[in-house]
Amino acid sequence: MHIINPDTLPSLPGVYLFKDANNAIIYIGKAKSLKARVKSYFQNKTDWKVQSLLEEAAVLDHIITHTEVEAMLLEAELIGIHKPKFNVLLKSGQPFVYILFTKDEPAAIEIVRNKRKKGTYFGPFLHKNQARSVVRFLVETFKLKLCNKKIANGCLDYHIGLCAGSCMDAFDLQEYLFRIELAKNALRRNQPAFLKGLDTRIKEHVRLLEFEKAKMLHTYLLHFDTIFRTIAAKYDSHKYADALFKAMQPKQELSSDEQQLAYDLQELLQAEFPIYTIDCFDISHFQSTYIVGSSVRFTNGIPDKNNFRRFKIRSLMQQDDYAALREIVARRYRDPDDIPDLILIDGGKGQLNAVKDLLPGHLFVSLAKKEELLFTPLHPQGIPLDVKTNIGKTLIALRDYAHHFAVSYHTLRRHKQLKAA
Repeated sequence: MHIINPDTLPSLPGVYLFKDANNAIIYIGKAKSLKARVKSYFQNKTDWKVQSLLEEAAVLDHIITHTEVEAMLLEAELIGIHKPKFNVLLKSGQPFVYILFTKDEPAAIEIVRNKRKKGTYFGPFLHKNQARSVVRFLVETFKLKLCNKKIANGCLDYHIGLCAGSCMDAFDLQEYLFRIELAKNALRRNQPAFLKGLDTRIKEHVRLLEFEKAKMLHTYLLHFDTIFRTIAAKYDSHKYADALFKAMQPKQELSSDEQQLAYDLQELLQAEFPIYTIDCFDISHFQSTYIVGSSVRFTNGIPDKNNFRRFKIRSLMQQDDYAALREIVARRYRDPDDIPDLILIDGGKGQLNAVKDLLPGHLFVSLAKKEELLFTPLHPQGIPLDVKTNIGKTLIALRDYAHHFAVSYHTLRRHKQLKAA
């Protein structure tokens, strides 16, 4: 049964997330009005892709953003992270581009997809063609083209006003750097004087019947407007960290009989006592960098956020999930009085074997994502977890909490590092 009612959504910009019955995100979209956009799905009776999405969707979550531009950027970032099955666009690779002024000698202006080089960045922007148009305008307007030729009197592009003159022995580097600063200022937000000057030039071309030049500048003006609005948005997904975390959480209705759940777990695992408290651990990284870990706790089947923990991995400079898990489990239980009834690891047999000997006498299990196989001391080869039972719902919800908590912390660290670069 669908837990989806578009009428409960606000008529505000934001991102919406369709999930299946197992809380997996299957589609992410953006909207100027969340209510109107999601309603349109239920009014579309002809598109088989939309019908397939609605048949599989069980839960709808949303995140309200300040502007439609921020919704667009947040959507692209989330699709890149979660890769939902029904999203075809923006699914692979880095969805954003940046305009970069390098720290080379002399500095150059480029369009890049990652903040790997040192320099001054503007962005992120979602549409490369718009960014390319703006860069072309800046290069032509401020005479910023650098060539790899060496000609004493300057190349042909220099004489027709395109090349900056880097080909000449008498290249005026200081004058060039001054023009680079002018271009940077043009890209800084809230530059009405710059846009007004561009508008004046367009009108002057029209007055002189130079319509092609006016049309070209008008295209630049439109793209600059998008660039300015994007920069003015000061987009940073961490503004929505709390809303994002909440939207990612499972909506399964867990057992209302906590006592029965505790006894069911005890029976399944043949534990000495009922299982009331469970901690789950997960590791997150990006291409083996910014490695972090998380630990979340459920008490009586309900998230106990006072006992959520985040960890920077201290002992590793490269990816080693097993070693990272050993580190965070050891750090989490420095207080022997704070050990839960059950410790759940996000992963398979290897992850479980990496940590199970850290706390002798305490119960460890692991849960593999794809097959939902539960590995326990009694089931070393794993047993399928029934996602319809209270045990299945609880352990999967706990595993998903830990995963999203780790991903959100990893993303926060990565963004902070990139800003500091």
